[in-house]
Amino acid sequence: MRVSSAAYLFKQGLKNMWSNRIMSFASFCIMTVSLLMVGFAVIFSANINSFINDIEGKNEVVIFLTDDADDDYIQQLGDKLRSTPNISDVTFYSKEQAFEDIKKDTPNAEEIFSYIETSPLPDSYRIKIKDISQMSATLMAINSFEHIEKVKAPYDFVNVLTGLKAIITVVSIIIIAALIIVSFVIISNTTRASVDIRKREISIMRFVGATNLFIKVPFFVEGLTVGTLAGIVASVLTWVGYDSLVNLLSSETTLFAAMGTTGFIPLNRFMVYAVIAYIAAGALISAVGTVISTRKYVKV
Repeated sequence: MRVSSAAYLFKQGLKNMWSNRIMSFASFCIMTVSLLMVGFAVIFSANINSFINDIEGKNEVVIFLTDDADDDYIQQLGDKLRSTPNISDVTFYSKEQAFEDIKKDTPNAEEIFSYIETSPLPDSYRIKIKDISQMSATLMAINSFEHIEKVKAPYDFVNVLTGLKAIITVVSIIIIAALIIVSFVIISNTTRASVDIRKREISIMRFVGATNLFIKVPFFVEGLTVGTLAGIVASVLTWVGYDSLVNLLSSETTLFAAMGTTGFIPLNRFMVYAVIAYIAAGALISAVGTVISTRKYVKV
């Protein structure tokens, strides 16, 4: 195809979009809303998973050591723990430090502990687990080490959190998949309706000898333009809406503290990908849908 012909067909596509601006605007609105529904569902799901991961990261397991563990072994145990898979953080908590902390938190500590010269508490290590679904296997390995008196872990909390994460993941996938299917059906029907109202125009073009490509390209350009504009607007609305929501809810610091999380996923972490996804999905679905809808009218 010559450059002049391509330029003409491109201009014709834009002209058709303006000539049928009411239907184009309807397609644009439906496309924008559909993209926003799917986009916000994905972002909501990502934030829920982020909240759960934050809470997971704050889980703590305490490993109490026996009194006969000497300094050399304590050091070796720390190295073993740091090299153990699925452990993200290892902190030694001496018996002296634990005793001092109890004194600070106990009223009239001087009177109560005046007759105790040495700490009656055990040395301990405090560790954090990377993947709490594998916590049992990790703690089983730790229990096989020598001089381990007791391992204190939030098993009930971990079981609840693991189950909740699995449920949220499945529900999110189902909702997002359903929204994608519904959006695709709505967009396809809207695109088909937009083409159907111009079937007479297509018939005339065929009658005067226009090729299939000559007929399809303007519709493709029209669909591509509408979809791209819908993707851009959806990106802007997501940016403004998400930023406003984060600013509104981030003031509720006590809520996030109670949940054990720092807050929402920062906008700059995903916005570039969201813009690309919005524009690509909008342009592709609209353009391809338009071309497919014209096929039945250009068959010879």
